Amino acid sequence: MSKKELRKIDITKIENPDFLHDLSYKELALLSEDIKNYIVNLTSDLGGHLSPNLGTIDATISLCRSFNFLNDKIIFDVGHQCYTYKILTGRNLEDLRKKGGTSGFQKTSESPYDHFEAGHSSTSISVANGMAIARDLDKKNYEVIAFIGDGSIVNGLALEGLNLAAQDNHKIIIVLNDNDMSINRPVGGLSKAFRKFSNSAFYIKSKSFIARVFGKRISAFLAHVKNWFKRHLISMNLFDILEYKMIGPVNGHDIKAMDKAFKQAKKFKESVVVHIKTVKGHGYKPAEEDEYGKWHGVNKFDVESGQMIKDKTKKSWSVLYKEELDKSMAKHEEAVIVVPATGTGSHLGILFQKYPDRIIDVGIAEEHAVTMSGGLSISGKHPIISIYSTFLQRAYDEIHHDIARMNLGATFLVDRSGLVGEDGETHQGIYDEAFLLSIPNTIISMASNQKEAEYLLEESYKHNCPFFIRYPKENVVENNEEATCYEFGQWLVLNEATKKNVAIVSVGPLTRSLERMIKDEKIDATLILALFISPVDMDKVDSLLAYKNIIIYDAYATENGFARYLESILTEKGYKGNIILKAVPNTYVKQASVDEQREEFSLDLNSIKNCINLLK
Repeated sequence: MSKKELRKIDITKIENPDFLHDLSYKELALLSEDIKNYIVNLTSDLGGHLSPNLGTIDATISLCRSFNFLNDKIIFDVGHQCYTYKILTGRNLEDLRKKGGTSGFQKTSESPYDHFEAGHSSTSISVANGMAIARDLDKKNYEVIAFIGDGSIVNGLALEGLNLAAQDNHKIIIVLNDNDMSINRPVGGLSKAFRKFSNSAFYIKSKSFIARVFGKRISAFLAHVKNWFKRHLISMNLFDILEYKMIGPVNGHDIKAMDKAFKQAKKFKESVVVHIKTVKGHGYKPAEEDEYGKWHGVNKFDVESGQMIKDKTKKSWSVLYKEELDKSMAKHEEAVIVVPATGTGSHLGILFQKYPDRIIDVGIAEEHAVTMSGGLSISGKHPIISIYSTFLQRAYDEIHHDIARMNLGATFLVDRSGLVGEDGETHQGIYDEAFLLSIPNTIISMASNQKEAEYLLEESYKHNCPFFIRYPKENVVENNEEATCYEFGQWLVLNEATKKNVAIVSVGPLTRSLERMIKDEKIDATLILALFISPVDMDKVDSLLAYKNIIIYDAYATENGFARYLESILTEKGYKGNIILKAVPNTYVKQASVDEQREEFSLDLNSIKNCINLLK
């Protein structure tokens, strides 16, 4: 049969996965190719997670052939590799990650085929544990599949789930997607062990055969011999130690081979691991050859050339802090950077090359990153933890217990602080202010321009406590940066009103845009930049007591962060005027552009101007 005679599927009109059973393997290969081209072209225009999805197209096709996911349950770990799954379960991706459009992650409200939601790694096995226990308590019959990558499975949460599933009687199927990558190359001993897996399906079959032919005694004796050799001569992997049934490794781009493996997995009564080997970015050469995570999550790019489309006239805050770190590492030999698999997103690649012994990627292990930093700090080093705000949430206890409580010096560069746009609820960086303010002995700050960024990073070396420097997923807006003499804990008065009517206390880079608007339009309002969120500048707070109206403007955190914190201080000081909070509501913010999100919550500059005008 020629390729022209193969059935062609319009992937934009798929309603459910049932049609997959009617396709030949040649037709499935053609479908896989079409999905690959569709995802590449789609993300080149809309952005999104490219490499993780290209690597799992064939596995997803096989999974949807082997299981009925209206009854069986699948949890994609992290969830950013579910684009093919969404296509096969009847969802249009033309509005992917747009306001009101299809989510870039699994979404239970979006489809009955989505059984859980996640945007952080390593949750799938624990979720599968819970689902399997509930299934068995209800005496129901369906499979529960956790689809997890080799980079995610080394996280502590995943290992906790593995430990439970290995010893209870509630079967789950763990599909280990082994692509030798997380966001970029995985790290650590476990990731090395996963790369040494051998096919143990033969052992499973041979064990059963020996028992039938030679009897249980000889089978037991041979098992004893086998175990002795494994203990003394063979390096065992984690699944061997936990006594999981193993299938694979299977070629994760061979749908026929995976069909057989999943069929076999369904026959087991115990939990089983299906080990598939895939290539991240499969089918698109620039993504396949990427070792640094450049193609993991993408903005717009040119498909033919493989070149990212960037505005080279602008600099992101991530790039700015990378440059400042470079200077700082050269100046401070005691500095050691710690990264939990987010180095590529924070543009730290050049630093890995320049300071190979002083920058440590711990993999997807946020809690470990912080507690290890406590060990560095108490041993005379100054750890600099570069981490996304949304992932910092996972390390709350470690910040509290292992850094702040012992007065240990550490700098936290909190990337993607504030609204992040299209990634939606799981990735918004708006919650850290509130939970960090609850921890004693912490310093929290946010620069509005480059000079402040330089000052804050240098200042962070001077304090025996965790020093947090927040910055957004946006470009640095150029402004006239006059020479300023900074003092620790001091806020900056950017504009002084002639009347004590309106004072604005503002946080972050938007303050500079607000400053320009106030000065250009000659708005009579005092504007104060809260360079430090904690500690609070009490002298400036006392000066606010004379104003009739105070606007607390923080577009980078929920109202339960700095806004409520300052409001409570003003109230304690007996302020009787009008306090208006302009911050993100304490909610889960849905996907949309950052501008759309700010407009929705009246945090754009026009809304602030209207608020000021109403107070005249």
